[in-house]
Amino acid sequence: MASLSVGELQEMEVDRRGESEESGDDETRRKSINGDVDPNQPNTTSKEESPVDMDTITLDPEEEDVDLVHCRIGKIEGLEVLQKAKTLSLRQNLIKKIENLDSLGLLRELDLYDNQIRKLENLHSLTELEQLDVSFNILRKVEGLEQLSQLKKLFLLHNKISNISNLDHLPVLEMLELGSNRIRVIENLDTMTSLTSLFLGTNKITKLQNLDALHNLTVLSIQSNRITKIEGLQNLVNLRELYLSHNGIEVIEGLENNKKLTTLDIAANRVKKIENISHLTELQEFWMNDNLIDNWSDLDELKNAKSLETVYLERNPLQKDPQYRRKIMLALPSVRQIDATFIRF
Repeated sequence: MASLSVGELQEMEVDRRGESEESGDDETRRKSINGDVDPNQPNTTSKEESPVDMDTITLDPEEEDVDLVHCRIGKIEGLEVLQKAKTLSLRQNLIKKIENLDSLGLLRELDLYDNQIRKLENLHSLTELEQLDVSFNILRKVEGLEQLSQLKKLFLLHNKISNISNLDHLPVLEMLELGSNRIRVIENLDTMTSLTSLFLGTNKITKLQNLDALHNLTVLSIQSNRITKIEGLQNLVNLRELYLSHNGIEVIEGLENNKKLTTLDIAANRVKKIENISHLTELQEFWMNDNLIDNWSDLDELKNAKSLETVYLERNPLQKDPQYRRKIMLALPSVRQIDATFIRF
């Protein structure tokens, strides 16, 4: 892999800030942070490998946490002995179809990350399921979840899904990850009143809309889309983290009711002025790198944020000032990190 520049690595860091961190394995995430792999790609098993039969794998009937990661499993079968299983990980296998799970009525977590699954199906018997991860597959549609009324976390990262739909029967869902799909419109979320985290990064979304029902939302990530205006957030009064980097935003606006924000990421947009955020007194992290900020007086907008610790302003015209870091420190004395570097006292 070609070596990455410091700037590219930092841009990758900004991108990751708004991604959910629970889907996928720790090793893949660690490598992506170091630039060793593309953070959008899993540490995959070669799809050319021939699958193994499940009867060659020994299963313990007493096991509650079953880990069958990277075992070259081609078909889900022979799991009837796992009557006590509460978590089942089939990550990084060669599975093409979700099937033969009817006997796993106690299952709380099912992980099918990085397989070759084309359809969400045959999940009706998993009525106790609280977490489902089918990221890095070939899904084109959200479906087959009608019986999963206890589901709290749903990860469908990096598939081919084009619409947000068929989520009406998930009344207690708290986390929804639909990043890296083909979604163009935010829609069909009116019943998702329990949702606290919504991840829609790297799609084709052009407008912030249809979010009014999400009163309990605390994290919203819509990085790397086609957003040009900050709007539609007026009902998200409990929002604490907002990630809007890598869009086409020109003006900071529409945040009047989001007074609980602790993290605001508007990096890599087209913003010329820091404005309309002086009321965000709880702000702790402010990401504004890779924009068009050229006036030092703009930092006055952040002076009411007495707990502000991290500010990213690199690759703005301001950075050309030889006293760049010193001026930030003087204007914002609470800050402990400027860009990727901690302040030394």
